[in-house]
Amino acid sequence: MTAYRTARTRTRTRTRTRPRTRTVRSLALAVCLAAAAALTAGCRDDTAPAWEYPRLAATLNALSTALAQGCATPDPDHCAAGLDRLDTLARRAFTEVLDHRLLDQACLAAESEVRRARTLRLAATAQARKQEQAQKQEQAQGQGQARQDPRHPALEQARRAVAAEQAAYRRLLAALEKVRTAPPPGAATRPL
Repeated sequence: MTAYRTARTRTRTRTRTRPRTRTVRSLALAVCLAAAAALTAGCRDDTAPAWEYPRLAATLNALSTALAQGCATPDPDHCAAGLDRLDTLARRAFTEVLDHRLLDQACLAAESEVRRARTLRLAATAQARKQEQAQKQEQAQGQGQARQDPRHPALEQARRAVAAEQAAYRRLLAALEKVRTAPPPGAATRPL
């Protein structure tokens, strides 16, 4: 009779421990999931502030990358497409700054400087094209056998205008980045 009770008791204890084991396992799994969620959410002081504006940051990163790649050759016509792409990204970033009402005087000054530099570049590029076409006509008529002078004043002016526009974009990028990372007035900031 003792052997029967022992076998029967073992069966009861096994059936009792299985639900407890499942409960313990499910609790352990819940704790692990909660810990993983806490790690992915981050601590309050370690996360980026709410005013960091992630879409604006992505646009400014794209603008910075396009600006860093720059023009591979000093030819103003070759750089025009790259600068037009910079203009598109800068307009998008400026629009996002306006949407978030982050505009300040430095951004406005940098934006107007970019517009002035762009106007000067377009005028200098047009003048360089006219000079190049006139030189090609002279060569076609047989009047001149000289090749295009890379130090011609119109080409040199176009190169300087391209460099000035790139510098204006750098200043605009710096002003927009400063506005993006600055805390809004009244935001609670604490030193770490």
